Amino acid sequence: MPDDLDALYAIQSDETVARWLYNEPRTPEETRELLAHKVGGDALRSEGEWLSVAVVLESTDELIADVSLYWASEAHRQGELGFIVHPSQQGQGYATEASRPLLDFAFGPLGLHRVIGRLEPRNVGSARVLEKLGMRREAHLVENEWVKGEWQSELVYAILAREWDDGSANG
Repeated sequence: MPDDLDALYAIQSDETVARWLYNEPRTPEETRELLAHKVGGDALRSEGEWLSVAVVLESTDELIADVSLYWASEAHRQGELGFIVHPSQQGQGYATEASRPLLDFAFGPLGLHRVIGRLEPRNVGSARVLEKLGMRREAHLVENEWVKGEWQSELVYAILAREWDDGSANG
């Protein structure tokens, strides 16, 4: 919602949140542009688009996280899951809870075959979320990207539709 600007800025401008993202902490104007894109965005109609979902605390109606699904390839039926959570709300299961319906959508109506999650190995909280979702670690790319003035590594987690559907991946 447009009224979520202050809460989204609190998340997007936080250095501890941006630490593991490609971008630096966002300015108010950058956050305003990002929110306008999220509010006016399509609901994942084609490859190359993101679907972003606001995570709101039921008790306060406060935006505390942003969970997204990216349609990476139509031909290969691939997607990618991403999430950011306000530091005061991290570790409480909100990213895991909010990711489940997105995976249901990815493997149901969207018809994806595989969804990945990518992260910097030092981001252990995000790795735990992906593992709780039943994703398996498939790759550890060592110092594969120059990010924010240093060589960073990357972990790739993945889950297949059949693993999600049958619960064999603890989904």
